Amino acid sequence: MPQRCNTLFIVNKAGGLIYTRHFSKENQLNVNDCLRLASTFHSMHAIAGRLTPAGAPSGIETVEADTFRLQCFQTPTGIKFIMLAEPMVSNLDNLLRQIYSLYSDFVLKNPFYELDMPIQCELFNNKVDALIAT
Repeated sequence: MPQRCNTLFIVNKAGGLIYTRHFSKENQLNVNDCLRLASTFHSMHAIAGRLTPAGAPSGIETVEADTFRLQCFQTPTGIKFIMLAEPMVSNLDNLLRQIYSLYSDFVLKNPFYELDMPIQCELFNNKVDALIAT
């Protein structure tokens, strides 16, 4: 079985889930579980950032378990890109940075998109799907 990314979450700076994209038909989370996971991770990330003893607070970047890996990339504006993947998938941080670039190009430059609102952009969906497929 090939290693794969399962779900992408984008969480706004207030902790609201503004985007979810499933890449696998197997083990999909329902809407309530997606909301719960995103808000819980946002809270844990904020608490961990405040507990950082020295240097710039960064929060939690990776959660690894036997059955999954959760990787987070936080932008300078506080938007979190979170990928839920199989444990052996590598280079998720680079992938999340590429998704952030797509977000900047296709969502933020969309004149109909309002900040912190759910993302509904078919072109962004297509570009993310193409990136995950490679």
